[in-house]
Amino acid sequence: MSSEENKTAQNDEIEALSSIYGDEWCAVDEQCNIYCITVNDGTEKPIWTICIQVHLPENYPSESPPEYQLNAPWLRGDERRNIEDSLADVYCENIGESIIYLWVEKIREHLQSKANSEPVNTDHGSKRQVTMTTEVTGHDDDFDPSILLELQNYTTDHDQEPSDGIECPSISHGECVSDRRSTFQPHLAPVHHKSQIKMVMDKLYENKKIENATHNIIAYRICCTNNIMLQGCEDDGETHAGSRMLHLLQILEAENVLVIVSRWYGGIHLGPDRFKHINNCTRTILQKCGYIKDKADKKGPRTNSEKKKR
Repeated sequence: MSSEENKTAQNDEIEALSSIYGDEWCAVDEQCNIYCITVNDGTEKPIWTICIQVHLPENYPSESPPEYQLNAPWLRGDERRNIEDSLADVYCENIGESIIYLWVEKIREHLQSKANSEPVNTDHGSKRQVTMTTEVTGHDDDFDPSILLELQNYTTDHDQEPSDGIECPSISHGECVSDRRSTFQPHLAPVHHKSQIKMVMDKLYENKKIENATHNIIAYRICCTNNIMLQGCEDDGETHAGSRMLHLLQILEAENVLVIVSRWYGGIHLGPDRFKHINNCTRTILQKCGYIKDKADKKGPRTNSEKKKR
């Protein structure tokens, strides 16, 4: 099969999978042929879920299988190996054929069997599952780890007074950045109340591609009454990434803003470069939305009139 025939077969398969699975199937990076789908146990309120991310090489399906990664915080040891072995068997039985659908349904069979044999707390499936990073955490990216304690001491987490009529703010999305099959994309929302953080995240997770990201890292700073600075961060499995983002927000004196950086892990470790991409995405979208300012500028995003004066 020629490379052109492989490409045609891939396009046909992608179209079929999109039709079969709808919003559950999403493109992470179409140029790099990276896609993902979340597979669950098929129950009314799914308990067990696995996100499978696949990369289609140029010689698939004629000569090689898709490259893949299974993401689930509970999946480890013998159970992971058993699933990987079953996917290898599926490939060996269907060499030269399109197999992603067969892989997805094989994973679903495992999850259905698991749900029937291992009942667990039903609340487990109602929360987005966090995938811990498999990369080694190092401090060779010029980030001073002592700042983590400083941030922890400085960060306040007081509950704000309830406020009626709070709405979900508009969300801006930045450009995707890809490196060695990992993809990063920033999102930003102006926030003035802590309750808006959950509103924004719920809204983002309506997009299956964002919900299926390996990590959705957040950092926020909200200026409250009495000059109290409410700020915080969440790594979502990418250790210390949120703290780095929050540190950047502090340096730039960005206030009343929530930044989220989604990362779709492509199976190749980036080392400290992943933090560089996360911080660059954060800075880029802050710049795009007017939160990076000179000392003479007012705090918060600039108005159109202020931008014209510059």
